[in-house]
Amino acid sequence: MRDHAIQEGLAWEDNGLGPEARWTRDPDIRAITRVCRRHLGIPADATESDFVVSFYSDGAYNKLYNVRTPNGQFVMRVALPVDPQNKTRGEAATLQLLARKIPDVPVPQLVAFDDTRRNEIGYEWLLMSRLPGTPAYYRWRKMTMEQKEALTARIAAFHAQLLRCGSVGEGFRGIGTLGARCDDSDIDTAITPDSVAEPGQVVTPFFFAGPRFHYPIRRGPFRSSHDWLRTQLNVIIKEQTAALSQAQNDDDKEYAETALRVARKLLRILHKIFPAIVNPPERTVLWHDDLTLRNILVDNQGNLTGIVGWFVSDTHLLSYLISADKPRECVSTVPRWVASQVPEFLRGAERETKPDRNCYTDVSDKGSEAGDEDGGDDTEDLDNEGKTELYWIHLMEYEQTQLRKVYCEHMRRLRPDWDLEVEEGALKVDFLNAITKCGSGFYLRRIEQWVDALERREFFPLLEVLRVGIKKDKKDKSNATKSERGMT
Repeated sequence: MRDHAIQEGLAWEDNGLGPEARWTRDPDIRAITRVCRRHLGIPADATESDFVVSFYSDGAYNKLYNVRTPNGQFVMRVALPVDPQNKTRGEAATLQLLARKIPDVPVPQLVAFDDTRRNEIGYEWLLMSRLPGTPAYYRWRKMTMEQKEALTARIAAFHAQLLRCGSVGEGFRGIGTLGARCDDSDIDTAITPDSVAEPGQVVTPFFFAGPRFHYPIRRGPFRSSHDWLRTQLNVIIKEQTAALSQAQNDDDKEYAETALRVARKLLRILHKIFPAIVNPPERTVLWHDDLTLRNILVDNQGNLTGIVGWFVSDTHLLSYLISADKPRECVSTVPRWVASQVPEFLRGAERETKPDRNCYTDVSDKGSEAGDEDGGDDTEDLDNEGKTELYWIHLMEYEQTQLRKVYCEHMRRLRPDWDLEVEEGALKVDFLNAITKCGSGFYLRRIEQWVDALERREFFPLLEVLRVGIKKDKKDKSNATKSERGMT
């Protein structure tokens, strides 16, 4: 059991969808200013116009401050103690590794950090450079297809470099967050610019949100995919067992029973897909699991200027700050099959035919769609150019379909065995996504359909099952691929 005192300044509240972090004591901006002045070498007589530190916004677990100096602009991130030391250490170690191993890819440059609370701010903090550019999300509709293809090719080259980045040739050994402590270890190993940090505990809201921080469970580094996924399923089973015993009505009871049943089924077949014994520890790679258009920065011509979003649910940097949709992991080392996916910004439904703009409804500038009426507009004031949002959704699906081909073509050139990596990773990626959705409570019935099919040695893409379920004619068609998807 972990000591509650190490999380002083943090409170968790249930927002109806899960634990939400809250500050019980705000950082003192005067202390933040003093720390920034000292580490950036700002003279005491600098004028207010030369050196300004100002609060910008909250992240899920951080407060961000804009730091303007004569030598450029910086970002100060002050962190809640959601995973004391490990979160800040992981972020610092990741930025240092990227700066050393992939210097041609623009990521924030680490200036200084303190992974303790023994400082005048009273919280852990990290000071880094601010990257130029605007999230591609805001420029995407105005970019040409040629610009989008060039950007996709650059991202493919970056991912190929990331897969080779590590301490043991191509990658690492073990699943975990770089620089974080290992389970049951109190050794305080220093992180230096000249060292390559090794994987430690996995820093993720799945393990630290709310009461989970105090669960007596393994947190890593994990030797194998089997151990990593088994731990996640055991956490889900623990929580749903408790939820079932505390159910207040039939709906709560049915939900807990379904989630518990699905998690147990996934656990039952885990060993059929992932070997339980692995020696030496599994080969792993550093993986950015939230590479959305919000985390890709571009200039006015659509050229890549930066990649952000390396931190746990960061609200990505200052003048283009956007609240994260959901907490994500601190970038960690993961099994190589996880990295066989296309990046997040290329994921979407298949659409081979480009939508004809003239076939879609015109809308007024004031907006007449449901998203505007219920306050849930996801376009964030993007110019719809007088067309219904459905047109832009279909256009995005078409572009993603074409750009996935561009991405895969470049990955094949950079990694000759790429198609084999994707093929061999497909079932494993689906299994991971099934666990993730089971833990969040979404699509439980259809995940159960998918798991039941696996137990019958019938194989369907998970996303297809989530969209339409499994019909009898599809079951018949699946028999041809029974022995080709990696179950033993």
